[in-house]
Amino acid sequence: MKHFSKGLFVGAVIGALTIAAPLSHAATPRDQLVIGTSLAQVLSLDPHQATEGKAVEIMSNLYDRLVNSTPDGKIVPQLAESWKVDDKGITFTLRQANFASGNPVTAKDVVYSIGRLLKLDQAAAANLKRVGYDKNNVDKLVTAVDDKTVRIDFSGQVTAEMLLYRLTTSTTSVVDSVEVEKHVADNDYGNAWMRTHSAGSGPFTLNRWSPNELVILDANKDYVTGAPKMKRVIVRHVPESQVERLMLERGDIDIASAMTAADLATFKDKQGFTIQRIPTGGFYVLSMNAGNQYLSNPKVREAIAYGIDYKGIEKTIMGPYGRARNVPVPENFESAIPNPDWHLDVEKSKQLLAEAGFKDGFSLTLKTIAQTPRIDLATAIQASLAQVGIKIDIQQGNGSEIIAAHRARDFDLLIPQTSAYMPNVLGSMEQFSSNPDNSKEANNAGNFVWRSAWDIPELTALTAKASMEPDAKKRGELYVEMQKMFVEQKPAVLPMFERFEPIVLSSKVQGYVGHPTQLTRLENVTKSEAQ
Repeated sequence: MKHFSKGLFVGAVIGALTIAAPLSHAATPRDQLVIGTSLAQVLSLDPHQATEGKAVEIMSNLYDRLVNSTPDGKIVPQLAESWKVDDKGITFTLRQANFASGNPVTAKDVVYSIGRLLKLDQAAAANLKRVGYDKNNVDKLVTAVDDKTVRIDFSGQVTAEMLLYRLTTSTTSVVDSVEVEKHVADNDYGNAWMRTHSAGSGPFTLNRWSPNELVILDANKDYVTGAPKMKRVIVRHVPESQVERLMLERGDIDIASAMTAADLATFKDKQGFTIQRIPTGGFYVLSMNAGNQYLSNPKVREAIAYGIDYKGIEKTIMGPYGRARNVPVPENFESAIPNPDWHLDVEKSKQLLAEAGFKDGFSLTLKTIAQTPRIDLATAIQASLAQVGIKIDIQQGNGSEIIAAHRARDFDLLIPQTSAYMPNVLGSMEQFSSNPDNSKEANNAGNFVWRSAWDIPELTALTAKASMEPDAKKRGELYVEMQKMFVEQKPAVLPMFERFEPIVLSSKVQGYVGHPTQLTRLENVTKSEAQ
């Protein structure tokens, strides 16, 4: 299997722009890291519930997992100091570690945590449910051999490598079962309390979360590898790009990660700053509700694919945030196929609409979180589709509103974003190509394709086959077949731009390396004195 290449996932992360001299403005405290970003999507800090990007970034510093992945895609130990794979499953040996409460991390906590994830049965459980683990079999498949040994048996739908990568995600974080159980109310598995508190063994603890205002993390001085270098991390909600730019220039924040392409460009070659452009393996997507009378028609979906000016939007809006790509696999990945011939072609788009029976066009709503760069992207799509006769009404909302609408199938068009949970075709594409039960009764809101009501039984079966294929060459052939089938079916989940995460750092910040899946760890981040 091909890992994220260092040229992409380390060189691109570290090597964009590095300048040594600092600003001569006010400075944040040397023992505190202050991050400016948008917290609009942070709806919960329960790792077995939350899946949104910024929430993941926060939770990855509150919790450890059995295993972790490095920015270049390698699986490394975290709470498990070692593991052994056999033909029936994986046996993990835990290291000596404590939760922030002082309670020891035991095999019981690991079993409790994976069981809690699947029994809560929210969107966070999708990554394990997709390969055969669920609330009905988890107690049989995930067991404690002794206090420091955990056994996870295979479900019959996953290989060892694929399971290990799934265990690196924040949704499999290990929680303090003793602490969580103290706060269970009405059989909620402690969720009401866990949304706003932490019960982990990570390098930081949650001091405070004020929605759409700030998050404060305090160092866990007893962390197993030593206390973090930063005494405190403050994440501030700064959704206005120009405000964030000015705060970074003044020294009010150390890191900025929610600026427009234009404001980001002002820091290019600017003294005192470093820019990182982090590839995520994911995409900005135009989700189309296939339950809609127009969007159920593949010709209409293809007309929309030909009705968007990808290159123009990339140049004028996306900039460092994305590059045009309509296959849900980054072009540098092994077995990635070339892009289909989808480009702005007004006449072809109109012809397809006419063939579908809608030569006079129609109207749709497009829902989006009011956040960079999605609101500008929505406006550009509105203008582009107007040329082919599709009138778009944009509805902006906060994270909770738009995410809830997406999960409830309450939309015509919607702009979400994805990332890859492992560095190969399946890790990026699986969420676009697997929908085992499209019925409304399944209520599988954790499934990305289900949210668009797009029924794809053949592609789902092919995805499952690829995930179980042990031979690398045959697996690569299946990956190619998956991508071709995806394109042929005129997807209701249309990748538009391969997604990058651009951030700007004060050059005083050392040791910050952005992670492709936003599992960025902060315990080794330091800040130098002003020069």
